[in-house]
Order: sequence, then structure tokens, then C-alpha cells
Amino acid sequence: MSTVDQARELAAFLRTRRERLHPDTVELPSRRAHRRTPGLRREEVAELAGVSVDYVVRLEQGRGLRPSPEVLEALADALRLSEDERAYLFDLAQQRPTRQAAEEEAGPLAQLVLDLSPLPAMLVNHRFDILAWNPEMAALMLDFGAVPPEQRNTLWLCMLHPGLRHFYRDRERSLREGIADLRASWAAHPGDKAMAQLVEQLTTGSEEAAQLWAKRDVRVNARGEKRLRHATEGPLTVAYEVLMPLQAQGQRLVIYRAADPESQRVLDAVIRRAQ
Repeated sequence: MSTVDQARELAAFLRTRRERLHPDTVELPSRRAHRRTPGLRREEVAELAGVSVDYVVRLEQGRGLRPSPEVLEALADALRLSEDERAYLFDLAQQRPTRQAAEEEAGPLAQLVLDLSPLPAMLVNHRFDILAWNPEMAALMLDFGAVPPEQRNTLWLCMLHPGLRHFYRDRERSLREGIADLRASWAAHPGDKAMAQLVEQLTTGSEEAAQLWAKRDVRVNARGEKRLRHATEGPLTVAYEVLMPLQAQGQRLVIYRAADPESQRVLDAVIRRAQ
């Protein structure tokens, strides 16, 4: 898989977002004529966005247009895009500021947080490569140090590592959210060849990943819950928070804590293993 072809991906993304909408959702009169395609028609999107039908057609055909920020805002409103989807649209159209090169190593402040945190924590980059971790996170998931560096990636491990096949009790949800987060980062770093290689590995190595990638869902996961199953201590639910160090472009510090009293008991037992 090559790096991001923005025009082609923009075309596909607009089509999928149009096809998921129904006229009733956007307060358009429902035509009685039979609809040959799902969702809104191109002329309906054009009407809502205040652009010509021909312009929408050319966008969906990937004919090299670069919409202005004003047109993108109108399209985002017409298609009822979420904030993450809106950012993704602007990235594809190259209308967001160019990002600085991402840091590939843990900075001293992030490493200090990992060393001091009594909770499972790890530092990942924009590709979700695991840059650093504390013993508590290794005790909860697996010994990252024993994993080849090229496989030390949260999404690769979640989808392709046999030892984590049953780690996520909500596997489908975890995969769906992970792929949606990856797609947002993929569009934000269109020239990243390592990112393109990761997408290729996931979508060719996992039918689940390939199907989810084709949906073009976009979501940046800042916090939430994960239902896990530790190999020896049993099931638990963790709440996670994602912090972004100001000194390191693109890095994320992920911290897990127990979501309920029973999970706290299990997590305490896991943490004791790390001591």
C-alpha cells in the first residue's frame, strides 16, 4: 500500500459519508421516486452545501480538486460529520497546518511519568508504536521487551499477536475503535511510509482489519473503557486516559486504571506481579 493518495481517499470518504445519510436525517423532503443508491443523492449534498452538483461529482471522482476551507466546512455540515471526521476531511484536502516531524523516542518527562506511575502506562507515537512502558503495563498485557521491535505496535499486537487473541473481551469494538483512530492519524501523516506499511500489514494479515478499514470510520480515542481478560487473574475493566506531551509532537501517554471495585482487585493482583 502506498502513502495516502489524498484525492482518491477524499473521493471515497465523501461517498461513504453521503451514503450513510437519509433525507429525513438532514431535513430534506423525501422523494417518492425509487432510490437506486443508499443515502443522499449528490444533488442533495450540493443543495445542503451550497455548491454545484458538478462540483460534488468531480470531488467524488477524485479529479484533483482542492476545496477551500469554506467549502470543506459546508460539506462537513451537509454530511453531518463528527469533529474527528471533520479534521480527517481537512487533512485529506491538505487544509490543516503541516505537522512537525514526530518524535520517535520517549522524552525525559514522559519517561519520568512512566517511572513514577503506579498504574499501567505506556507511550506510543502517531503510528501507535510502543516507545516505552512501565512494568505494570507489561504485567497486564505482555512482555513488550520479548516482542520484536517491528511488532511492538498496539494495533499489530491487538490484531495479529496470538497471545492477545482473547485479551480484549470486546474484541470487535476494540478493533473498530483502533482502526478508526489509525485512519485519522494516517490522513494526518500522508507521507509516512512506515504508517502505510503498517496499514498494509494489518489489512492483509487480518480480514477483520481489512473490513473495518474499508468502512472509513474516523475517531480519535482520548478516553474510554476497555474490557480485558488477564491470562491468570481473570476479567477486568479498565478506564483509559490519553495524554499528549507538549514537548513531543504526535506522542500519546496512555494510562489505565480500574473502572470498578472488582476490577481494582484484579488490577492490584496484576500490579503485585510487576513489583
